[in-house]
Amino acid sequence: MLKKVDSSQLKVGMFIHDLSCDWMSHPFMRNRFLLSSEDEIRKIVQAGIHDVVIDSSKGLDVQDAPTLQEAQEATEQELLELATKPVTVMRVSLGEELSRAAQVRHQASSLVRTVMADARLGKAIEIGQVQPVVQNITESILRNPGALVGLLRIKNKDDYTFLHSVSVCALLVAFCNSRGMAPEVTRQAGLGGLLHDTGKALVPDEVLNKPAALTDAEFAVIRKHPEDGYNILKQSPEVNDIALDITLHHHERCDGSGYPHKLNGSQISELAQMAAIVDVYDAITADRCYHKGMSAAAALRKIYEWSKFHFNPVYAQEFMRCVGIYPVGTLVLLESGRLGVVVEPHETNLLAPKVNVFFHTKKNVYIKPETLDLSKGLGFGGGDKIVGHESAAKWNVDPMRFLTLA
Repeated sequence: MLKKVDSSQLKVGMFIHDLSCDWMSHPFMRNRFLLSSEDEIRKIVQAGIHDVVIDSSKGLDVQDAPTLQEAQEATEQELLELATKPVTVMRVSLGEELSRAAQVRHQASSLVRTVMADARLGKAIEIGQVQPVVQNITESILRNPGALVGLLRIKNKDDYTFLHSVSVCALLVAFCNSRGMAPEVTRQAGLGGLLHDTGKALVPDEVLNKPAALTDAEFAVIRKHPEDGYNILKQSPEVNDIALDITLHHHERCDGSGYPHKLNGSQISELAQMAAIVDVYDAITADRCYHKGMSAAAALRKIYEWSKFHFNPVYAQEFMRCVGIYPVGTLVLLESGRLGVVVEPHETNLLAPKVNVFFHTKKNVYIKPETLDLSKGLGFGGGDKIVGHESAAKWNVDPMRFLTLA
């Protein structure tokens, strides 16, 4: 039986089923293993991991611990209370923005590739080339945030580092905009998001993309990238304090378990805390050589759970309202048995977005695609309900093909 337990309850002989954290927070090769020493427990606690999932059928039990299902149901109930808050209104439709967003995606990823190459060679970053790209990203987000953010969910192992930076920029701009921040602050935050991982240019590829557990020395190299990036960007006088702060502090955590300076919540700036949420969200939704990315909807639930310790809970909830409990591009299962891809959030009800349905799970066949507005009743373009998010691999479908209908 899978149970959720506090890390203080761990004992040698328990079987870890899930460490319940992003990969950069723990030094273990796998998320699932039998605890064989007190040293392993110490590493879990020191990594700032507050709760884990154990499998009592494979190791020692904690009798009074809630089952994983009970813990998840409690989280879902809490999320329901967030689901009727206003969200950002889009200026143009997803279909209208997708082609422009695709151009912005290509332009921005190419730029980040150039920035990383320059940083590797010790060259100062030419901010004059970066600022117009940040402006293009910002304008796309203002027209329709789902278009660019949805496209940026598609990454492969070769371009992950570059597209991750573009994703963090886009998501952080959307986050700032949804919180009503000043345009100049939003632009500078976007600049910080685009350049936040510049320090990874100094990390050897064999460490950055290692498919196995990192040694302590390799972990130390990885964890230097915020300071390395900060020092690289300091060489460019056009980079202001907001971008420098985001670069240096996007791995800090509210409970003091982050790096490089182990700052606590009150010591971390508002924008750096927002960037930390965005950075983790994008990282855990991507496929990497060392882990399979989770769905956007599942990632948001993880962010919500981790906000009890690692993130500011208010910011985490506001980020969820910004991207939607079921973000654009999410594959969802409807009560009717149909699969649909989310194409537009509802203005006030995050549980009732517009979806393009295209597959019937009960018949295991593709169906004629159509758009449903789940906020409306049967006969008015709706009449269905989301049961939960689904895995595209499970049904061997590509929901991104159905983001727009002919």
